[in-house]
Amino acid sequence: MNLAEWSIQKRVITWVMIVLMLVVGWKSYQALSRLEDPEFTIKEAVISTPYPGAAAAEVEEEVTNVIEKATQEMGQLEKVESHSYRGLSIVKVKMKDQYDKFSLPQVWDELRRKINDAQGKLPPKAGPSLVNDDFGDVYGIYLAITGEGYSYKEMYEYAKYLQKELLKATDVKRVVLYGEQKEAIYVEMRREKMAQLGISPQNIYSTLQAKNVVSSAGNFNLGQEFIPINPTGEYKSEQDFGDLLITSRGTKSQSLVYLRDVADIKRGYREPPTTLLRFDGQPAIGLGISTVLGGNVILMAESLDQRLKELEPMRPVGVETHIISHQAQSVEASLTGFIVNLAEAVAIVVGVLLLFMGLRSGLILGAVLLVTIMGTFIVMHMFDITLERISLGALIIALGMLVDCAIVVTDGMRMRMAQGQNGYDAARDVVGQNALPMLGGTAVAIIAFAAIGTSEDSTGEYCRTLFSVILISLSFSWLTSVTCTPLLCKMFLTTGAVATGEEVDPYSVGFYGKYQHFLIYCLRFRWIVVGIVVALFIAALLGFGFVKKSFFPDSTRPQFYVDLWFPEGMDIKETDRRIKQAEQLIKKHEGVTHLTSQLGGGQVRFLLTYTPEHNYPSFGQILVDVDDYTRIAAMAPQVQEELEALYPDAVVNVRLFILGPSTGGKIQLRIYGADAEELRRLGGLAESILLAEPTAKAVRNEWRDKTKVLRPQLAESQARRAGIDRPEVSEALSMAFEGQKVGVYRERDELIPLVARAPSAESADLDSLEAVQIWSPAAQTMIPMGQVVSSFPLEFEDAHVWRWDRRKMLRIHADPREGLPSEVFMKVKTKIEQALGVDAGAVYGKSSDDLIEEFDASTLKVGDNDLWPLKGKPGYYMAWGGEAEDSARANSRLASSIPVFFGLMVLTVLILFNSIKQTLIIWLTVPLAIIGVTAGLLTFHQPFGFMALLGLMSLSGMIIKASIVLIDEINVQLGQGATPFQAVMRSGVSRLIPVTMSSGTTMLGMVPLFTDAFFIAMAVTIVFGLGFATLLVLIVVPVLYAIFYKVEVEEQAQTGHRKLSLGPGE
Repeated sequence: MNLAEWSIQKRVITWVMIVLMLVVGWKSYQALSRLEDPEFTIKEAVISTPYPGAAAAEVEEEVTNVIEKATQEMGQLEKVESHSYRGLSIVKVKMKDQYDKFSLPQVWDELRRKINDAQGKLPPKAGPSLVNDDFGDVYGIYLAITGEGYSYKEMYEYAKYLQKELLKATDVKRVVLYGEQKEAIYVEMRREKMAQLGISPQNIYSTLQAKNVVSSAGNFNLGQEFIPINPTGEYKSEQDFGDLLITSRGTKSQSLVYLRDVADIKRGYREPPTTLLRFDGQPAIGLGISTVLGGNVILMAESLDQRLKELEPMRPVGVETHIISHQAQSVEASLTGFIVNLAEAVAIVVGVLLLFMGLRSGLILGAVLLVTIMGTFIVMHMFDITLERISLGALIIALGMLVDCAIVVTDGMRMRMAQGQNGYDAARDVVGQNALPMLGGTAVAIIAFAAIGTSEDSTGEYCRTLFSVILISLSFSWLTSVTCTPLLCKMFLTTGAVATGEEVDPYSVGFYGKYQHFLIYCLRFRWIVVGIVVALFIAALLGFGFVKKSFFPDSTRPQFYVDLWFPEGMDIKETDRRIKQAEQLIKKHEGVTHLTSQLGGGQVRFLLTYTPEHNYPSFGQILVDVDDYTRIAAMAPQVQEELEALYPDAVVNVRLFILGPSTGGKIQLRIYGADAEELRRLGGLAESILLAEPTAKAVRNEWRDKTKVLRPQLAESQARRAGIDRPEVSEALSMAFEGQKVGVYRERDELIPLVARAPSAESADLDSLEAVQIWSPAAQTMIPMGQVVSSFPLEFEDAHVWRWDRRKMLRIHADPREGLPSEVFMKVKTKIEQALGVDAGAVYGKSSDDLIEEFDASTLKVGDNDLWPLKGKPGYYMAWGGEAEDSARANSRLASSIPVFFGLMVLTVLILFNSIKQTLIIWLTVPLAIIGVTAGLLTFHQPFGFMALLGLMSLSGMIIKASIVLIDEINVQLGQGATPFQAVMRSGVSRLIPVTMSSGTTMLGMVPLFTDAFFIAMAVTIVFGLGFATLLVLIVVPVLYAIFYKVEVEEQAQTGHRKLSLGPGE
């Protein structure tokens, strides 16, 4: 008893299962987690180590080197990248692809232990190191808090209140603030008065540090009670510090003076600010809210909205909350569009089935399709598969294939029942004959997607639900085709009269007849057909060279952003002034709804594919909201040109958000070497080529320009006599300008730094440095700085030092001004490689590159972290990064698993047929799909990117699945006594409807994806490739079979109309 017989005999159970799948499937669909884009794990952590006062080179050698060495002791490490600049070391580690979101927490624990062990090797005053393993957290709901007339402190207090209260909302993981201006208490010391009273700065520092400190006073027993002791004396406000008594060592005697007598106590914001945020020109504080792992962002947003309504009475009048980015709204809009696409695809598929297979058959197949989709939702919910762009796209891709098996069964039963066979016998025979081949074909179609499902890199993780949903849905489609479909066909298809006497074969008239005549013609002139196909294949390969290349497409998000890199060393206040000018310019464009500007560093990661920039005072970013994303294509180039004209000394980059993993410029180049000056020289050569390329923009290197640094030259002998060394000079200069942190003031949940500095009237400038007062321990008085410092020259130094795997590395970024990144890349690739002197011969293991006749863009293939040596420069290398490397990495990860799954697909076909020849026939048709693919991509001007590659891979499964059904029918006909020619002909006509219908439904079901920027290249690849593949299966497979098995055309068969054998049960 096969499954069809069981489902008919146990029809009550079958109906109950159908109803349950529909009901539970709908409930599961409603309960599925929802996101705009799939999650992928950012396998990176950032280690920050402060080293106050140290230059970038000192930070690199004394701190970064220690941290890098500690991280490289970990076997899980893939690469380590570092950024050293004045006073701070940033080390970013990336773990190997094999570690996922479940195993990474243990890896981060080990990293923390390694970094903690390395703290003892850091120089004095360096550290402690902070490990941030939440670097990849996405704050999908990003709000701006503004308040006209409110101070930063008042807005900060309200933001802190919201931060605490919103953590109680459903599925909220973390709430962070951005752009808040923290306060400081400034102790402005009057140095002349201190000199008169003999008070040293250290005396004041130690007094401040000793006060307002929490210390235990112990406990005591009082009868049966145990009571803690807590003395009073804590300070209630900053003005209380003025009552501190300082010991004065005057010329006559010691005395006590109040701190207020020698210093002014003021409260203000920390200067200079590190980051600033503005929303539509108003000062703002950002509030980023992230979702727990596996949480439902829509439910979280609803809970947050409810919580904000409850907190509305606590909102100060005039304080407003604005949306910068709202993932839930984006998810709803994106999913609504995709659900519409899915509904359209279902309607198209069902419409095609109704049109070509009749009302009853079409309705049966539509019902089976609905059951299959609902069953898929049930399993998706069981395995926590999120409903997002990729998983919904996978459903649309699979939609046409979901009815393939059901079409075979329905068409087979329809033809048999039309000829008089009863429904039960028809179900038994059709399912008995086709169940195994359909299972094999389904397995092959699933395996075709398996490579992306097992790829461990971020791109593979991003697209993983594509494989998961294909696996679930196609498995269900086979199950429903051998259970639900036979039952429905038996119940609703009509049985015709039993055939008697000479009957006209239904496969020999109408379209079937025309196909038979054409197939006979192709079989007779088989070698001409083969020649035509080979010629088309060669033409397609040549034409494929004209197809543009890409990685992932741009997003349709109604936002873009502008990066502005002003000259290195610019004060953040000047950066702020310039950003305000840029805002005014951008606001004039029609369609701009909101502007969010941040200065000093990137926003919080409000989108998974957005990577925040490091903190630079000279960097600003403007997030531009538009009312319709279609405006961006015209607006972005205009804004680019206008800002370049406004700021010729700045690097301007107007950027669109991208669908898929990405970071930095789309064109990147890394140069490695030991000497910073040589790296700058080589980098200059590459930059000049990129700057000369009119299709490139935003050319910059991460080391930026050298910056000025004041280098006071210590007069050693005078300084020793005065008891002064470098730390004292640094401290005095710090107090004369920004100020010196000397303690903290506790105020509720805040620790406010105490900063000692000179009054604004006494603040030094470059011309008065010699007059800056410095305390002399030997003289016990203040002396002018000029007595211990001989000169104050300005020098230039590297503000930033970058390293990659402990090598100095200079990275250059650029983006396309027009066209695709791959087009710009190919224009500059050879020029840069030749300018830098890449040793192509050494890359290929030769002693020199003399054997390489022509050095062009295709000479050296970009790989994952390939290091190419530079000729005549031992220890110097270059490597391409950006989209070229990302694409090469993703493709290589994909290619590494392809042989395994290719072998499984071949093995599956071989097991099904137990024939080398038949397996070879099926596989010979697979490469020919490139004919349709090339035509489609060129016609629709679509690039061949990662998604198109997935489409091409999936085509192999679709073609093989259809070919299996055809070859299996040939074997069945041969087993029933037909001649080889009759078997070929009858298999062709009997499988004409199943093959064309399954291909047609798949192709037409993907039409809605032609409007989706992310899936259009894949849709074009599958639609055109499958369209041509259908001809391959119906024409080329019979022709190849005739060639391999030397099948001769039987002349009498051209006009003979005999009844087609149905096999057992006829």
